[in-house]
Amino acid sequence: MAGPLTLYDKIIDRHRIMSLGAGVQGREERLLLYVDRTVLNEYTSPQAFSGLREAGRKVWRPQAALGVVDHVNSTAANRTDAVEDKGAQGQIDYFARNGRDFGIKMFDVLDPRQGIEHVVLPELGWVLPGMVIAAGDSHTTTYGAFGVVGFGIGTSDIEHLLATQTLPYTRLKRMRARFEGPLPVGVTAKDLIMTLIRKIGADGAAGHALEFAGEAIDALEVEGRMTICNMAVECGARVALMAADEKVFAYIAGRPRSPSGAMLAEAQKTWADMRTDKGAVFDREIVIQAAQVAPMVSWGTSPDQAGTIDDVVPDPEAVAADKRAGVVRALEYMDLAPGTPLSDIRIDRAFIGSCTNARLSDLRDAARVLRGRRVAPGVRAMISPGSSSVRREAEAEGLDRVFVEAGFEWRQSGCSMCLAMNDDVLAPGERCASSTNRNFEGRQGTGGRTHLMSPAMVAAAAVTGRLTDVRALKLLKA
Repeated sequence: MAGPLTLYDKIIDRHRIMSLGAGVQGREERLLLYVDRTVLNEYTSPQAFSGLREAGRKVWRPQAALGVVDHVNSTAANRTDAVEDKGAQGQIDYFARNGRDFGIKMFDVLDPRQGIEHVVLPELGWVLPGMVIAAGDSHTTTYGAFGVVGFGIGTSDIEHLLATQTLPYTRLKRMRARFEGPLPVGVTAKDLIMTLIRKIGADGAAGHALEFAGEAIDALEVEGRMTICNMAVECGARVALMAADEKVFAYIAGRPRSPSGAMLAEAQKTWADMRTDKGAVFDREIVIQAAQVAPMVSWGTSPDQAGTIDDVVPDPEAVAADKRAGVVRALEYMDLAPGTPLSDIRIDRAFIGSCTNARLSDLRDAARVLRGRRVAPGVRAMISPGSSSVRREAEAEGLDRVFVEAGFEWRQSGCSMCLAMNDDVLAPGERCASSTNRNFEGRQGTGGRTHLMSPAMVAAAAVTGRLTDVRALKLLKA
């Protein structure tokens, strides 16, 4: 492509092998795309490996793939390598066999590097600016925080990728969201992305690569940026991106699989140029003033059904006609009445975890709220760190003691209660304050009711027993 380019187009152009013609509507290019790396889990990869076996194919570059058990494993404090569910155990066993047979490194449940795939890859130093990473999980967009084109793919595409290290790909439209001005006190990356999702809707960025920019984005640390890119898929974005900067370079340096020495210095020169050119054209731009962002909570069954903590449950008659039926259904499922202050909604459970918000900075945020406080009577609260490494780092800082003294269960790492594929689930009718990314019907358990928010807001809800503005609590110093 000629002229000023977006970061997205620069990366796609560098990985473009050949053109496959025009897209379905004749506008966007179809191409064969080289993919640098992939991460596999025990839930979405089995059929891909079975397809390779049936076709008698090998994995083209096994060293470009890594496998992590994270979806179906137990997060019980006394961890073993077995689960009670026979189907889940079969997935784990087949996953291990696939690693052995195809020469792919796998982190099993007891591996000290085990964790949620989108937490593990960055902490290994395996996510580097300018890469293309595709994987069988929609939240592969997380890697955009490093200036990476990351996107989720289906099982047949996983098979194609493993066999060829390439994917047929349609170039996306370009969208940019700018958060202007400094981030207000008590507002987090989670609040920024939930604000955007509420503003543009669950499909507002469909068909787009969504780049984030602005003073509030630049001020975030890398882990906060990962939170934003992780949840960009919840407004329909196929790819999320941020230009890599010195914070990213510092995050990468010294990690087990990152470049080092002269190689790292040379790489950083290239990475510094990986940003959108001045004058590059986006198909759509959104500007949000960061000063107007407040702590967010969801009230419905889609991430865009959310409001600031000082809002009330909406009246279906007051929303747009094309959204009315969805609001009615959501309120019925969530058992909420229009006009109810969100801060009056009481909870039964509190959960901190997931690939969205279970990194060390997230746990520190929660600990600042919980130190010197206790979980409210009748609330069951639990924390599942994003990886075994995060768990060890938190324990080294004494965060685990803060959590346990406050009345939280200190669990092992895994996807846990983000989705009902393991033994961490809500009972029907239970209401949960959750730091996860999706609040769909039954997402955390059949009949379970999920309210999305930041880890600090989950902690505040846990100690008050209801959805609470964390800014109203006098926080103790960490």
